[in-house]
Amino acid sequence: MTASGFVYGVEPGLSAAEFRRVLVASGLDARRPADDLDRLERMLRGANLIVTARAYTPERTLVGVARTVTDFSYCAYVSDLAVAKPQQGLGLGRALLDAVRKQVGPEVSVILLAAPGIETYYEKIGMRSAANAFVSDRER
Repeated sequence: MTASGFVYGVEPGLSAAEFRRVLVASGLDARRPADDLDRLERMLRGANLIVTARAYTPERTLVGVARTVTDFSYCAYVSDLAVAKPQQGLGLGRALLDAVRKQVGPEVSVILLAAPGIETYYEKIGMRSAANAFVSDRER
């Protein structure tokens, strides 16, 4: 699918190196183990839906990723939604989430935890806040 100069697709074989580049370009690297390519690789292989946004250019530069864990029946957890800073504000985050919704279907709830400070973005694109979410933090 193309829109606004970007190509969206499902890429189960996305490399850890490309994933790392978009995490750094988005600023999400501060909240992810971006310097541990082995762990990033395990994160990618453990996800069962990886939707990407690439620039519609010959280089097809990766500019966005939605990494999701889902059962394709009831729930889908978007564990990473990263858009490179130069492309933020162009609708890529919304388009990536729309592509996730299209892949998982209408019976599936899409869930994510917002990074601190950007909660209003998700409200703006039509997601509702859930006060009943609970987290047990990782040790490392």
